[in-house]
Amino acid sequence: KIPFLRMTPDIVLFSFRLGTLSLANHCSTLCEIMTCFLSLQDFLKQGESKSARCDELKSLITKGCSKAKIENPRGSISIDKDKPVTNRKKEVAEKLKPDQITQIQPQKLSLNLRSGEAQTFKLKFKRAEDYPIDLYYLMDLSFSMKDDLENVKNLGTDLMREMQEITSDFRIGFGSFVEKTVMPYISTTPARLLNPCTSNENCTSPFSYKNVLKLTENGQQFNSLVSKQQISGNLDSPEGGFDAIMQVAVCGDAIGWRNVTRLLVFSTDAGFHFAGDGKLGGIVLPNDGKCHLENNMYTMSHYYDYPSIAHLVQKLSDNNIQTIFAVTEEFQPVYKELKNLIPKSAVGTLSSNSSNVIKLIIDSYNSLSSEVILENNKVPEGVSIKYKSICKNGVVGTGENGRKCSNISIGDEVSFDITIESQKCPSQGKSETIRIKPLGFNEDVEIVLNFICECECSKGGEPLSKICHNGNGTFECGACRCNEGRIGRLCECSTDEVRTDDLDGNCRKDNGTDICSNNGDCVCGTCECKKRENPEERYSGKFCDCDNFNCDRSNNKLCGGHGRCECRVCICDANYTGSACDCSLDTSTCLAANKQICNGRGTCECGVCKCTNPKFQGPTCEICPTCPGVCAEHKECVQCRAFETGEKKDTCQRDCSYFNLIRVKDRDKLPQPADQSYPLSHCKERDANDCWFYYTYAVRNDTMREVYVVETLECPAGPDIIPIVAGVVAGIVLIGLALLLIWKLLMIIHDRREFAKFEKEKMNAKWDTGENPIYKSAVTTVVNPKYEGK
Repeated sequence: KIPFLRMTPDIVLFSFRLGTLSLANHCSTLCEIMTCFLSLQDFLKQGESKSARCDELKSLITKGCSKAKIENPRGSISIDKDKPVTNRKKEVAEKLKPDQITQIQPQKLSLNLRSGEAQTFKLKFKRAEDYPIDLYYLMDLSFSMKDDLENVKNLGTDLMREMQEITSDFRIGFGSFVEKTVMPYISTTPARLLNPCTSNENCTSPFSYKNVLKLTENGQQFNSLVSKQQISGNLDSPEGGFDAIMQVAVCGDAIGWRNVTRLLVFSTDAGFHFAGDGKLGGIVLPNDGKCHLENNMYTMSHYYDYPSIAHLVQKLSDNNIQTIFAVTEEFQPVYKELKNLIPKSAVGTLSSNSSNVIKLIIDSYNSLSSEVILENNKVPEGVSIKYKSICKNGVVGTGENGRKCSNISIGDEVSFDITIESQKCPSQGKSETIRIKPLGFNEDVEIVLNFICECECSKGGEPLSKICHNGNGTFECGACRCNEGRIGRLCECSTDEVRTDDLDGNCRKDNGTDICSNNGDCVCGTCECKKRENPEERYSGKFCDCDNFNCDRSNNKLCGGHGRCECRVCICDANYTGSACDCSLDTSTCLAANKQICNGRGTCECGVCKCTNPKFQGPTCEICPTCPGVCAEHKECVQCRAFETGEKKDTCQRDCSYFNLIRVKDRDKLPQPADQSYPLSHCKERDANDCWFYYTYAVRNDTMREVYVVETLECPAGPDIIPIVAGVVAGIVLIGLALLLIWKLLMIIHDRREFAKFEKEKMNAKWDTGENPIYKSAVTTVVNPKYEGK
């Protein structure tokens, strides 16, 4: 795309974006100065408008404009205020004032920005030791915070003592809040307005926000005033804390804020109302973000709605206030989500009676002060800023992480590389101011942006110049900038004459119907060709009938990348021809291994071989898939001439006399390819008797053929019969023994199985134990009847 910077009736100053190349290298080359135009009357080709004089440096030089006659302004950076960062020590007797302490360097810069050309500068940040701190304690005084108030009454002196370890310049203030003083947030009955608590509790009247104590160095005064505070009450659970935060942020004089580290401690045990909740009480006007304190009381809570979170973020950031939310554990999740929306804020867990509030403040302050985050105000349209951080221990951050550095201790120095780039000039004015500051700190860096939107040569223009048709324009930068109502290259026409038929007729080719071939506009009877989106593409010619982008292409490149396109015809470079300059006249790509063009079997056309013999193919016509190899082709002739064998033995004299035969004793005597200046092939072939013979075949001077052959055949040795027979017999014997052993093993196994079966049946046999009726025993037994066993 071509981002326009400035447009006048006759001169357009613009810059080019080319692919992904940096505009710093390929940025706009503005119009050449007057001497170039005067010395080159034909600088512009027929049909080119005056804006064609604004082009790339290389293109202008190609057209004939010398480098010395081309105006090419560049961007620059100047540092206007560069006060070094302060090395402040607590032990020094003489204390510096807050406005004398410097933590960021430099403090003011001026940038001259050219469209698309980025400018990068470095910012240095260093935390100063013993930096002053203002802390404002904002406390919820609804009835649920009754026990917390007792612990806060001694906060002033205790916190003063603890903060002495961090800074010798510390001030503390106190404020309280409850809720908007309308229904349904509080009870508006007369008795409840006087005492919103139960009958046995003595509470003060409800209020929205009260500034109890302006920031002071007197801790005893803090304790005294806080001890006099009374608890109040409201009806709903969320509190009106956002109203109080807004007033603390915007009422700087009432609070007593200095340009130092500003801490706001927000202490509560409940949630919060935000923008839109005021409708419950009939309040619809958005919060105006202004201070409305009268006698240290917020008087417009019934009139303006609660502020939105975004509104709070803006005001806290504008006033460099860092917020510490000291809330009970029950509401931790809610305030952690709020912390993510408010930069430079922290959340601490408050005990049920606020007994740990000092430790919470110290820890939260250390957490906040150990991180630096850069932010900038709104930048002009078309301007972009990129950050790159170089943090502690060389840690580098880019993108969103490029804005911040963490874990910074007092005395640590970090730096940021900031890149600012403009894509166009602002619509009004030539300079803009932006500010970059670290969140939560009062210091910032002022950056003045000056935009390069026109040539320096335009300042020395000649008004009412005679060159511009007798004073109808201003001659500047080598061209005429016409007065109102005049147009043309030399302001020779009035705008009333531009569309007359007579003038349009001069812009039609061959009395056709198309004005300027539909590729341009007829201005004062002269065609001024249209511009293309791609600045490299141009229409030209008297009737804009020529162009430099509609020529033939090869490999998707205009004129094959080997020529230039002029009026739709390729003008080829040397050694190239063809309609698309795709035909190379170089024959080196057609040389075969034998140094012949296309191996002598074709012609070289456009750097590519066209083989004339259909059997041959390949890039140099050296491949013949159907041809026998050199060795196989000459095998029979070599065999018959060297050994008088083979199929051509009878016709050897007739068919095989085309080469010279040279015999050598062994293979080592054969010629080697490295020793020859002509092609050589090594061959190994076998005859009908399975004997091998070796030879080489060479062609010298395309006519003389030589064959070197080893005169001794290598025949395989005959077989040794005795080992073969002995081996066969030994094999048969071994096989027999193996079979006998296998048979014997099988028989042993079978016998053992049968014996085991017999033993098993024997064990299971049952014999009949009854008496034989025929059997009579030889022993006779007589019983004495008188014997009684005594």
